[in-house]
Order: sequence, then C-alpha cells, then structure tokens
Amino acid sequence: MSGPQIKMLSAGAPKTAVAKCADAFADNSGVRVACEFATAPVIREIVGSGACDAHVVVAPVAIVAEFAKAGQVVGGSGPVLGSVKAAVTIRNGANEPDISSAENLKQALLAADSIVYNVASSGQYIHSMIEKMGIAGEVADRVVRTKTGSAVMEHLDRSGLANEIGFGQATAIQVQIDKGLDVKLLGTLPAEVEKISTYGSALLAGAADNREARDLLDFMASDEGRAICNSTGLI
Repeated sequence: MSGPQIKMLSAGAPKTAVAKCADAFADNSGVRVACEFATAPVIREIVGSGACDAHVVVAPVAIVAEFAKAGQVVGGSGPVLGSVKAAVTIRNGANEPDISSAENLKQALLAADSIVYNVASSGQYIHSMIEKMGIAGEVADRVVRTKTGSAVMEHLDRSGLANEIGFGQATAIQVQIDKGLDVKLLGTLPAEVEKISTYGSALLAGAADNREARDLLDFMASDEGRAICNSTGLI
C-alpha cells in the first residue's frame, strides 16, 4: 500500500482495539497507519519532550487532558475509545487464589510466594493498593516489577512457582493468552479495589491540519470503530 501514512502512538492496554481500527481504516481509505505502543509514563515523556513525530496519540484520558492543557495535542479532536479493568492473572496449573473480595485478595497476597506487576500506570495502582491494604512491608521481598504489562505474563509463563500472582489490564492479559502464553485471566479486581482505566485519543498539535489523521479519528469515533473497540474487550 503506497501513499500517505499516519503514525499513531498508543498505550498498550487498548492495543488490540487500536491495531484493528488502524487496519480497518487502512482497508477503507488506502491510508497506511503505523502503530507504536508504549506505557503511559513513556508516552507522557515522549509527547512532553516536544519530539513526538506521531500524528495521533491514544492514552489514559487524564494524560490526554494534560497534553491538551499544555498545547501538545488538539483538545477534543479524538474520541474516548473505552475502558479496561485491572485484573489478576496466574500461570495455568498454579494455585488459584480467592479474589472475590478485597480481604480475600489481601490474604492471597500475604500467602503468595511471588507478586508480579509492572512499573507503568496500571502497576503503580497495584503498588498503591498493596500499600493501602497495609501489607507493603510484609510482601516487599516477594514483589517482582516488570517494565511492561506483557512482561508480567511472560514472567508467569516462564515461572515454575505454584503460588504466584500477577496483575495487569484484562485486555492486555487476553492478548498474551491469544499469543499462546501459558497464563489465564483469573478475574478482575474485587469491587472494593476495582480499577477502571479509560483511554482517549487526540491529534498531536503538529498534526492539526493533517486531514488523514483527522479521518482516522473520525473512523475510530464511528459506529464501525466503536464496534471494533467493543469487540476487543473495551467497555
């Protein structure tokens, strides 16, 4: 496919939705879309540096709002794509802890041989949750932090521990399961400590006049685009 190309920088949790929208838009329009995925803190750093060469960014809505306030993106230029829930994952065959309540999850963490979560925004929430449970000191020597959400599942896939608990976004966990990693989505966090992250999109300020990039965002806001996002688990 030749002709114009759009660059999109996106957080990892809505990765499948973003990639499928990009493919569908390219099929419909003939405009290529190159997608790059990074953690929310890295996206904040790239866009904040002023050196981002993407046309479109997809990130948590609070971060998109920060970019708009700083004049780094065009405010209101893109749709909210949907939300994902934080969830618990384990290796297939490992012990399945009871996560039906915050107290049961707390006891499972205290009993775990290893607790795995990332250093990105979703992992920062888990770290805060553990601190609020009052058990951070007790489990500190059993915590494993990874750079990305996918690395959590890769760690569990390689691990031989039978009592290990991992955390990630539900959509990201499912992506790794679909790729063949030997992990399972045990369930989302219990209601008392539920974490829902909502993702929005916007034009980078330097792409304000890019017609193709605006068309991509219009497609993502369309019925077809929303149906694609919903089909990948965004709520």
